[in-house]
Amino acid sequence: MHEQDGQPRRRTRTGIKAALIALLLLLASAGALIAAANNPKPGITVQVSPASQSVQQGQSAAYTVTLTSTGGFSGAVSLATAGLPAGTAGAFTPSSVTLNSGSTATATLNATTSATTPAGTNTVTITGTSGKVSGSVAASLTVNYKMTTAFSVAATPDSVTVPPGATAVYTLQLTRNNFPNSVSFSVLGGLPAGATATFSPNPVTGNSSTLQVATTAASPSGNFNLYLVGTGKDSAGKSQYAYANVQLVLDSTIKQFALSGNVPGTLSPGSSAGLDLQISNPNNKSLSLTNLSVAIAGVTRSADAVAKNLACTAADFTLTQYSGPYPLVAPAGSSSLSGLLVAQSAWPRVGMLDSSRNQDGCKGATLQLTYSGSGQGN
Repeated sequence: MHEQDGQPRRRTRTGIKAALIALLLLLASAGALIAAANNPKPGITVQVSPASQSVQQGQSAAYTVTLTSTGGFSGAVSLATAGLPAGTAGAFTPSSVTLNSGSTATATLNATTSATTPAGTNTVTITGTSGKVSGSVAASLTVNYKMTTAFSVAATPDSVTVPPGATAVYTLQLTRNNFPNSVSFSVLGGLPAGATATFSPNPVTGNSSTLQVATTAASPSGNFNLYLVGTGKDSAGKSQYAYANVQLVLDSTIKQFALSGNVPGTLSPGSSAGLDLQISNPNNKSLSLTNLSVAIAGVTRSADAVAKNLACTAADFTLTQYSGPYPLVAPAGSSSLSGLLVAQSAWPRVGMLDSSRNQDGCKGATLQLTYSGSGQGN
């Protein structure tokens, strides 16, 4: 009986010993975690300014690269790039920096393009390396074709602010220097994820076009610089290029107001009509509108024109944008240009061109118009 009574006591002592060992291991692990937290891994952070650059072929772009020691890192850091376009040389000044614990150092990256560097937007990765420790950052380099003197492009407004999911509208104006040929437009780079760009008309035989940038609800908020290029061939068949830059600001905190309008009556060749824009402001305070734009999204021909295969496109029509004063104060709720006492001469207008070609396809056609605007709450 005594031996049986002693066995449980021996097992109890053994269990206590195992528990103590487990507790010691747990405390040791916790101590290691605390020590790791108090002694972070040495590292290097890399930052670049500006984040994007746009140059013509043969020009150079300069970036300021800032390197910072983290986790007590110290040592010499060499710099390198990846992703530069063909025909582009990258050089750092200085080529390496020395960091002490917690210190910061800067260098300059000069990316020099050549006449043969392909046009387009490139992601350039800048890396600082010291042994097994490294850090990197991405920058953008947009290379444009050499600018022509045959024509130039101006875009207005310079910047449009809309919430993700909205459409921003810009007007492009061509100034020609004895250049009678058509000009085609495209966005060379800078569009946010999920956004699409449409020019109307495109190509342009006149002197103006409208750019619509349609974003999605998933497009990221932020500032985006759009690089616009106009391309046309001269009498010798050589391509000529001109550029314009605009900014798109996506702000998810903005409540989207609505614009609408209708073409009154029927358009005939050579006629035009003003658009009394309707403004729906969902905010509980007035808005100061700083941009109002209209664009032709499409043309729906009559059934008879379709059956007879008669053409009618956006190129058969013309738009004149709002020319009234800014800011235009729109109260909460619904309002209109006429209700805000804007003169009809300042309203946007849509007209039908009087062309020498057959325009019978436009009889009974319906225009699809899109509207865009930006503003701030008062």
